[in-house]
Amino acid sequence: MNLRGLYAITSPALCRAPARLPAAVEAALRGGAHLVQYRDKEADAAGRRRMAETLLTLCRAHGARLVINDDVALAAAIGADGVHLGASDLPLREARARLGDGALIGVSCANVLERALAAQDAGASYVAFGRFFPSRTKPDAPQAEPALLRQAHGRLRVPLCAIGGITPANARPLLEAGADLVAAVDGVFGDPAPAAIERAARAYGRLFDQ
Repeated sequence: MNLRGLYAITSPALCRAPARLPAAVEAALRGGAHLVQYRDKEADAAGRRRMAETLLTLCRAHGARLVINDDVALAAAIGADGVHLGASDLPLREARARLGDGALIGVSCANVLERALAAQDAGASYVAFGRFFPSRTKPDAPQAEPALLRQAHGRLRVPLCAIGGITPANARPLLEAGADLVAAVDGVFGDPAPAAIERAARAYGRLFDQ
């Protein structure tokens, strides 16, 4: 599966300002984000569905893909491209049975290679490692090192996603170690102005063009 480039994850601050979120995501898409994850832990079910449908329309218009954080039922209901699962979410095999063979299903693997190998065997589309740097989104996440990506690159067939405090300034060693996707929250959406978001997304994109 061809997954490579910037993976933009919606920020909690923008999710708390839903009127601003579509414009922010569209700016990231204009800047070249290939994959968007809708992650909102606070909105009610109806609000999350409305926003997910809006973001899916934007992703379709820009040739990008939308995955939903944690919520397999919402991803199925709106026809999203897939879902991202954490360690405590629905088992991957159940998510795959619900969403079908064509769905993108990503799995958070922290800094544990064996977890990624098991996810691949269970049908994951990609695996995510991190945090690699200090992160305001998940400050207590376990530390991962570039060496983990090098090990994973040699043993896994699915794309590798790096996450956690990654900016255009510090991402290069992770790409050199084997990351196919760079996921970012604050790095993309930290400045909520659409022009700033688009510039940030383009800066990530240039790393993959080099």
